[in-house]
Amino acid sequence: MNFDAVHDIQRAYRKVVDSMSRPGLISDLTAEAAKADGQWGGLPVTWVLALLLLDTEVTFCICSQREPELTRLLNQLTFAARTEPEKADYIFVLHDAKEGDLLKALQGAKVGTLADPHASATVIVESGELSGDFELSLKGPGIEDESFVRIPLASGWLEARAEKNAEYPMGIDMLVVDKNNKLLCLPRMTQIEEREVLLWDM
Repeated sequence: MNFDAVHDIQRAYRKVVDSMSRPGLISDLTAEAAKADGQWGGLPVTWVLALLLLDTEVTFCICSQREPELTRLLNQLTFAARTEPEKADYIFVLHDAKEGDLLKALQGAKVGTLADPHASATVIVESGELSGDFELSLKGPGIEDESFVRIPLASGWLEARAEKNAEYPMGIDMLVVDKNNKLLCLPRMTQIEEREVLLWDM
């Protein structure tokens, strides 16, 4: 593994910031993910984000069939402490998580308080292939008019996310990644709506 804990993390950080400040922008972390630890059981891009986000000052949890093993690995690499989902600063929902784990993570994630809205959770979820297809409409800060994306996740996630973000400034942020090492960020202020598909008579 030739991952550079300084330069690769800095490049990844800039891409995360770009995608967070411009919701709908799909960033490519292939160069960084190519150096991921082979022991990691999730997508390589998730491993990069874990090294970027976790340290001794934050807590995390993992939803995965390999949770004990992967938790130990991240603890050894970052010294971040594992905790229960409802207390975690970062919740990782991997592709092999049990059915329903994503909804439970979203519903149980902490949203902070009015006095300290930043004491909330960020949910990192592994998705099907991300694309700019006209499936979901994104509006809000950082988007000039509206942006369109396709995010293949378990049904019900939009409603669960909207409910958690109903009382701004409290809420949760999401980072969505796929097997192609693509990253899409959904800040709590981003409004998401499903687009109606119009069928034209021929």
